[in-house]
Amino acid sequence: MSEPAVQHHAAPRRYTVEADGGTAFLEYELEGAVMTFTHTFVPPELRGRGLAEILVRRALADARDANRRVVPQCSYVARFIARHAEFQPLCA
Repeated sequence: MSEPAVQHHAAPRRYTVEADGGTAFLEYELEGAVMTFTHTFVPPELRGRGLAEILVRRALADARDANRRVVPQCSYVARFIARHAEFQPLCA
């Protein structure tokens, strides 16, 4: 089974992934070169599928590619970065 596609919506500052009729998302704020990740949400019926991780990995990869620093205000993103050393240098 292939990984679901993540969509980046720049205007509302949100990453989304759709699965089985539901939508998981990661919201952020952007100020200059700093992305502040504010909220990650996965509907209860979609939990346990790794969708939050897919969203966070994509968003952090985009931040790295754009030479941005990140602020993990969202507790899920903060825990993810703490467990994945390759993303820790991105923290502002």
